Amino acid sequence: MSITLEIDIADDLIDVPRRIHAHGLAAGAAQLTVSTTYPDGSVWQSRADYHITADGTFNPEIACPQSGDWQEAGSMTPVEALRQVTPPHNPALTDSVLPRRITFRIEDARGAVAEAVLIQRFLAPGVTRRETREPSGVLFLPAAPGPHPLVIVLNGSGGGTPEQKAALLAAQGYIGFALAYFKAPGRPAHISNTPLEYFQQAIDWVAREVPIRANFVAVMGHSRGGELALLLAATFPERIAAVIGYVPSAVIHGTLRAGAPDEPRDATAWRWRGEPLRNIWQDNPYADWHAFDHPPQPDAPIRQAPAFINVERDAQRLADARIPVERIRGPVMLISGTDDGFWPSTAWCERIVADLKESRWPVIHLCHEGAGHAIGFPWVPTTNIANVHPVAGVRIDGGGTPSANARANRESWPQVLTFLTAAVAAHEGKA
Repeated sequence: MSITLEIDIADDLIDVPRRIHAHGLAAGAAQLTVSTTYPDGSVWQSRADYHITADGTFNPEIACPQSGDWQEAGSMTPVEALRQVTPPHNPALTDSVLPRRITFRIEDARGAVAEAVLIQRFLAPGVTRRETREPSGVLFLPAAPGPHPLVIVLNGSGGGTPEQKAALLAAQGYIGFALAYFKAPGRPAHISNTPLEYFQQAIDWVAREVPIRANFVAVMGHSRGGELALLLAATFPERIAAVIGYVPSAVIHGTLRAGAPDEPRDATAWRWRGEPLRNIWQDNPYADWHAFDHPPQPDAPIRQAPAFINVERDAQRLADARIPVERIRGPVMLISGTDDGFWPSTAWCERIVADLKESRWPVIHLCHEGAGHAIGFPWVPTTNIANVHPVAGVRIDGGGTPSANARANRESWPQVLTFLTAAVAAHEGKA
């Protein structure tokens, strides 16, 4: 009997779960291997050993491996467990929306082999991708005729253009605008002195280019982008109807690792009306950069969250740098991980919730136990806990475990989409 390996949905968007089954296997040991080469040239692999019973079937949805790169049952767990075995040779394509082709291979006890290919896409059929230069970014327009609500997506301290989330939002009927503000074409190389007016002008530009449904504009940001999203919603409450902060800060920070090499780390990151916005690190006697610079062991990744906790001991500078979230006029969703190694996102989200206790709009905090800093959309590898910062060039421990980070991805993304649906409905109801 020949082996068959089947994937129920072989080709679809990346956030769509798939189911894998195999039949005709010999009883005994079998090995499942998963491999892919991403558009940036990086190679990823995972493998695990299973025991096949006498019926010759294999269903990873219910079967746990006996050994290997993952321990939990789940058809997509082998994808989440993929490990990078070769680094990218074209990092510019790391956030590419080109399809990902993943090969599943199973070999049974007698050496018989079967393969199947799973394709993960970011662009839904009919979605239009349009590069922009002023403002710098990529605009994704849904396939259906508009008008559509607008969601602006912002990266963090690594800069660049967050195309993937913006493309997935377009698949859900939103204008997804991956807006770059540094380390991108036509933008500065560093986060230093970024004017908030740039984002105001970006909203105006989109409104001139495409109709926006009911003038609904949401801002979604990750890490420093989450800090920025909250700051923008508080600065432009009449323009921004909802905000989603992935592992955000509750206070304004300096340039830190994302500034120019010749700048102090407490230099200004954000400016408004020509004036620098004060950050918590400026003239702070508790500013201690040791956690930024000294790994616990040589060549070990740096877990820098303690430095952010220590600097808040100065009550006056903490108050001066607080983001005035009470000015936000719309629903807020916050997403954090309790083991965030980059900075204390859960504590900050809890503080923001407390500051918004009198808000007339919904405030939601999705707190993921044991997860770290890298929370996004589901069915992607979550094994790269420590990564080289794209601006600073040092390895930072983002925290969490592969399984906790994967669970946070799976649980948060559907809730983000539900939140946006509700926010649009509420905005239209009051319009």
